[in-house]
Amino acid sequence: MKRISYKLYSGLVVLMLLLASGQVTAQDQERIMDMEKREVIKSDAMDAKMAFMRANPRLETMLNDAAGYAIFPNVGKGAWILGGAAGNGIVYENGQVAGYTELRQIDVGFQFGGKAFRELIVFETQEALNKFKEGDFEFGGSASAVIWDEGAGGAITFENGAGVAIMPKAGAMAGISVGGQEFDYRAAQ
Repeated sequence: MKRISYKLYSGLVVLMLLLASGQVTAQDQERIMDMEKREVIKSDAMDAKMAFMRANPRLETMLNDAAGYAIFPNVGKGAWILGGAAGNGIVYENGQVAGYTELRQIDVGFQFGGKAFRELIVFETQEALNKFKEGDFEFGGSASAVIWDEGAGGAITFENGAGVAIMPKAGAMAGISVGGQEFDYRAAQ
């Protein structure tokens, strides 16, 4: 009986070690894929930043003076009565990558079509940036964004310490709203 208990115990220990190593391997694999995705987002964000700066040469000074900013290089939005948008981006603080962010939005109302665009959120105040990083930031229903075309960018208006610029990339859809956008933030590691 004692020998069976020992074999059973040994077998359970080996099984637990195998399961734990499989879990670690899966986590490592996810981390590797996540790092590859982050590198692509970084590259796309730099391209988007350059496009925004070509549209408005004063933007570089604004970004240098801001508490921080988030760039979403590829936001997709689609709608058929019910609409939604999603995208991944990077948050910069003091010119350095502070973290990674995801944008989600759901709209209800008459709408039709699809659109791809870049989005830039400039945090004028440290308080607004901190709220964003803490997950306590969302654009209300009345929030608006200035829409820039390459080569033509207007002034960003700020509300509650944050302002938004959007640059269409492709698609056809009447209007782009930022109201109801929600964000998740993860600090860079």
